[in-house]
Amino acid sequence: PRMAQEAAPVLLVVLARLVSSTWHEGSGYYLESHTNEVYAEETPPEPALDYRRVPQWCATLNIHRGEATCYSPRGSSYRSSLGTRCELSCARGYRLVGPSAVLCLPNRHWSGMAYCRQIRCHVLPAVLRGSYVCSAGVQMDSRCDYTCLPGYQLEGDRSRICMEDGRWSGSEPICVDMEPPKIRCPDSRERMAEPGKLTATVYWDPPRVRDSADGVIKRVLLRGPEPGSEFPEGEHVIRYTAHDQAYNRASCKFSIRVQVRRCPVLKPPQNGYVSCTSDGNNYGATCEYLCDGGYERQGTSLRVCQSSQQWTGSQPLCAPMQINTDVNSAASLLDQFHEKRRLLVISAPDPSNRYYKMQISMLQQAACGLDLRHVTTVELVGQPPHEVGRIREHRLSLGIIEELRRFLHLTRSHFNAVLLDKAGTDRERYISPVSPDELFVFIDTYLLSEREAARRAQSGDPCE
Repeated sequence: PRMAQEAAPVLLVVLARLVSSTWHEGSGYYLESHTNEVYAEETPPEPALDYRRVPQWCATLNIHRGEATCYSPRGSSYRSSLGTRCELSCARGYRLVGPSAVLCLPNRHWSGMAYCRQIRCHVLPAVLRGSYVCSAGVQMDSRCDYTCLPGYQLEGDRSRICMEDGRWSGSEPICVDMEPPKIRCPDSRERMAEPGKLTATVYWDPPRVRDSADGVIKRVLLRGPEPGSEFPEGEHVIRYTAHDQAYNRASCKFSIRVQVRRCPVLKPPQNGYVSCTSDGNNYGATCEYLCDGGYERQGTSLRVCQSSQQWTGSQPLCAPMQINTDVNSAASLLDQFHEKRRLLVISAPDPSNRYYKMQISMLQQAACGLDLRHVTTVELVGQPPHEVGRIREHRLSLGIIEELRRFLHLTRSHFNAVLLDKAGTDRERYISPVSPDELFVFIDTYLLSEREAARRAQSGDPCE
């Protein structure tokens, strides 16, 4: 307008195509229109627009989930004028994609493009034998809490948080089987020993084993006898140990007590002894009463220990052996000594025979050893009708003497002796006097029964 006032008015007459221009404010461009009309007008003024002063030169910035902080060289009211610089930022939970600052350019465009992308972490992998629950999926600040299946324990971080850099905090935990299996043994029990035995056969069911994790039991070990074994008297501890697949272990134990019913210990009779089966006084044991050589049992021979812990019968006596010489035959005489005594039968032509006198003298000095070995001496001395036969103080009839000589093949012409065992069998003959030591060695070596030998070993030699 100032230029229009200063210039002089000029009238132009134009016969030509008339060109007129129109300025569109804020566009930065002129649009021309053409007509064929002839008219006169004043010289149009020059454009007076300073585009640097246009408030909205570039489009208004609008960032979804973000904010643009702009600084215009013309002041705060010029938010998108030419040369405006805008710094871009995103709301929490979002990340800026693109330049962090843009400029408004002369071409009415911003120098770059940017947008806000939501911050997300990757999907967490599944946990073997466990799971997790997240508060907000995979978004930032989402918290994922881990749990394990029953029987497993969490090892590592119990929770993880999606951080601003798109990564999860901590590290991936694992579920491990750290709980031992559950094992329950049978109840403890008591058993009575079987009759005649000191043991009891005991059965039981295997222990109940359960694993709280995967239910798999790798092995169960038994320390002690197997079910169905025989257990001796006393208390026995049975232990089981179970292992799961993670090598966790658990143990349990129970006891087995075996009792033996016992009767009072039997005392041997005077001049005798007791031979018992099993342990001697346990339930079912049988005891036999035996008398020493030269003694006879009077009363019951066997007694049994009952379950009531009492013996059957009563204790017998061992009375001195009664020798009956008033018999009809030599066989009847010898039967009295059957399984009781050994016989040493000595034959001599007359009492003055030196061999006979020497033999009787040695035997008298070894009376204890002879009795210890259950040896009874029988003497056949002289010639009929004055022949004498005797057993200790008991006299034998001439008929019995004659039968004994025929039975044992003993002559009257010279000294001889014969040793009979307890069964009446001829075991050894002597034609000259035998020393007690020689006789005892022979008996101890060949004629002692197992029972006699054991008793001799137990009691020793009382004649020493």
